[in-house]
Amino acid sequence: MLMHLTTRARALASRPAFYHAVGLQSLRRLQSTLADTARAATLVPNHPKAVKDALTVSDQAQMKDLKNADYVLFHPVYTPEELAATSYTHRSVTGIRDSIAYSLVRLMRFGFDFSTGYTDKVGIMTERQWLNRIVFLETVAGVPGMVAGMTRHMRSLRLLKRDYGWIHTLLEEAENERMHLLTFMKLKNPGALFRLTVLFTQGVFFNAYFLCYLLSPMTCHRFVGYLEESAVHTYTLCLNDIEHGRIKHWGTQAAPDIAKFYWRLGEHATVKDVVAAVRADEADHRDTNHILASLKVDEPNPFAK
Repeated sequence: MLMHLTTRARALASRPAFYHAVGLQSLRRLQSTLADTARAATLVPNHPKAVKDALTVSDQAQMKDLKNADYVLFHPVYTPEELAATSYTHRSVTGIRDSIAYSLVRLMRFGFDFSTGYTDKVGIMTERQWLNRIVFLETVAGVPGMVAGMTRHMRSLRLLKRDYGWIHTLLEEAENERMHLLTFMKLKNPGALFRLTVLFTQGVFFNAYFLCYLLSPMTCHRFVGYLEESAVHTYTLCLNDIEHGRIKHWGTQAAPDIAKFYWRLGEHATVKDVVAAVRADEADHRDTNHILASLKVDEPNPFAK
């Protein structure tokens, strides 16, 4: 846990360049220059700004990079050492809230394992089974952060008071889980039955989690913490299957472009690298939610800077 807290703190202190205000200012400046160039070409054909190469190729490339990155919320980008150091951890169950949260996760996991044919044994799961499990898992994992962020946003408006930094962290988590889904969707095209199952599950889970969050936010964050522990366990076994099981080709198969962009992976990154990055994200969510579950509703978010 300490490693991931340190990772998050370091990442928050040194965000990639495109998250800094100077990056956004550069984008706006370049956009303004392009607009001025087009306007000048229309009104005054011989004006210096109408010259075709008024912006250099590097300027235009910089603008494209900034535009592509501008819509993505902050998320950690990991070093190879941090990815390798990610491991499964479990927070001891203490008290009634922890017991309720952990029991619900165990119940959900049992049903999910049964419905997806999941097993912890290496070499049994096929690529299709892994993708079914991962894609379905991420459709569920993206719900809690959005529900919690929305609920706290409305609470802040309703009570006319600050939220103390929780909303951003929760929305970052929700988007991060959605990016996991979009990445693995590049490897799988779900059929009609799968999509209907997702639709039904989301309808039930969203509303149930929303009601529970209204009643006991801290229990819900503890639930997510335990749920993410389970996710780390799943992705660890997936990495083992890549090494020794029936999906060894993920160790050489090229990573989707969306993953290379989002996690700033190298040009030759593989699906295995993506799985390792996703596991690190889940470990980050695990530690974050366990800490949020230990705070009072009005305490400042320690991850907000």
